[in-house]
Amino acid sequence: MKAILFTKKGVAELVEEAMPEPGPKEVRVRIVRSCISSGTERANLTGVPDAGVGIFSTGDGVTWPRRCGYSTSGIVDKTGEEVDNLKPGDRVALSWTVHAQYAVVPAANAYPIPDGVSFEAAAFAHIATFPMAAIRKCRLEFGEGAIVMGQGVLGQLAVKILRAAGAVPVIAADPLSEKRERAVALGADVALDPAESGFAEKAKALCRAERNVMLGRVPVAGPAVGIEVTGNGKALDNVLDAIAPYGRIALLGCTRNSNFTIDYYHKVHGRGVTLVGAHTLARTECESAPGWWTQRDDALAFLKLLDLGRIDLAGFTDEVHSPSECQEVYSRLAAGGAFPTVQFNWEELQ
Repeated sequence: MKAILFTKKGVAELVEEAMPEPGPKEVRVRIVRSCISSGTERANLTGVPDAGVGIFSTGDGVTWPRRCGYSTSGIVDKTGEEVDNLKPGDRVALSWTVHAQYAVVPAANAYPIPDGVSFEAAAFAHIATFPMAAIRKCRLEFGEGAIVMGQGVLGQLAVKILRAAGAVPVIAADPLSEKRERAVALGADVALDPAESGFAEKAKALCRAERNVMLGRVPVAGPAVGIEVTGNGKALDNVLDAIAPYGRIALLGCTRNSNFTIDYYHKVHGRGVTLVGAHTLARTECESAPGWWTQRDDALAFLKLLDLGRIDLAGFTDEVHSPSECQEVYSRLAAGGAFPTVQFNWEELQ
């Protein structure tokens, strides 16, 4: 089979590899679509060390080769022993795979795709569980305002999920005008530029609690929930300025550079703000509970939302490429700046 491998810094190659065989409780899946997660894959491609959290490294050194591509969809090709919930020919979305023609995963990481859901949409199921977990940890209640800092693929999915969950208003923030326009097209009520003067005041005004004015009290302003997707220290500082007292902020973006300072006393401590770590690995593994759902339950919930039309991903993918074009695609990613929502179509290699 063929697979995409980062063989050295900035280099992506389509290589030949042995066909994997499923073991007990595993399935082998012929991949149809795989999604690029730009933040994680840019970090891996450019050799950013991360002390073993979501990236392969040894001390201050970086090991090669590297693989990415953990959110995919395809067709079950072969099942191992003790697998009784899936069979060859079943359409499935997958967690924790790589960009390759075939993947072997635990059967628990393969989720049946409803008949009305495309491979393209289902391929986002795993990556969608990241903002789902962040939103759950913030205990969003319908009617509360929410703000999403950053409009890459995770931020865009967060906007759609917040809208489905009943957040009012849903505010998107991104310094790029094209990202803000896209956010509104995807369902954000308002899109703001965090670099613009008065950003925090604008966000607060959109969520002002007028009921307090009627009671003769100082109006409480600001979104109750913040989803910080960029991993950038300045973005965290910005959302802290905008968040309401007692607000909850999920740190979904991977802040690999810790060289920034926050005024915790005035922006967190004194205002009763909660900061919650929302790395996707920081979740319960076996039993879902309020605020803490398993990866599998979140993925299945996302597929139901797609199937019932509560979330629509029509037109969500900006570009679809053959895996043979991987070097051109990843050269653009390594260059930095805005990057589109991209999938690889593995059927082009069949």
